[in-house]
Amino acid sequence: MAATTESAYLGGELDLFALAVNWKQYVKSAIGHYLVGDVLEVGAGIGGTTSALHDGSARRWVCLEPDENQARRLREMAAGRWKTAAPLVVVGSLRTFAERPSFDCVVYMDVLEHIEDDAGEVKMAARLLRAGGRLVVLSPAHQWLFSAFDHQIGHLRRYTKNMLQMLKPPGCVEEKLLYLDSLGLFLSLGNAFLLRKTLPSPSQIAVWDRVFVPGSRVVDRMLGGRFGKSVLAVWRKTSAGC
Repeated sequence: MAATTESAYLGGELDLFALAVNWKQYVKSAIGHYLVGDVLEVGAGIGGTTSALHDGSARRWVCLEPDENQARRLREMAAGRWKTAAPLVVVGSLRTFAERPSFDCVVYMDVLEHIEDDAGEVKMAARLLRAGGRLVVLSPAHQWLFSAFDHQIGHLRRYTKNMLQMLKPPGCVEEKLLYLDSLGLFLSLGNAFLLRKTLPSPSQIAVWDRVFVPGSRVVDRMLGGRFGKSVLAVWRKTSAGC
């Protein structure tokens, strides 16, 4: 989701990317072992990522969403999908929660790039973590790939590893930092400089998800996370606190 206060989301990509089953499973394979205990998913949107990641391993899953309409859709979806361990949907921002350690994992899935004060946001998120908890951030990579699509859905920036390293909250240590989706980078490159489309078509999403993502899972391992169109950071809160 795009904002940190209650507001309407203007992007139109959430329904499209809900179809990206292979991509979401790839992301889950990279971060699933962090999603335990009490989990806060910031900017949960209509629940596409929630559906892929929340498999019952977490003791409690809280979806934070600033857009009331998106939150309503998420609640409706959750009521039909989860008979037990349904996520709690909260409308608002991180300021909705008292600034005390309440979570074992805070997750931003393609959200931080929408937030103007990203440094302040991750510092606030870290204060909600218990000692040993993880802050997980997945975002689009490389500003030179910034396209009409990024502008259309409210992205303010794309990140590099160095940019995310600079955002590491005080009192936290880096546990993982790598690029994902090496083959997908070439699709993003084509859209940024050739197609210049504001939104991909369902068929384009399907080709990327069914053909390129499985290939990226193999190539990414070979490259050791040094190349890709998305960047993943995981920070662990130390006992010293953030």
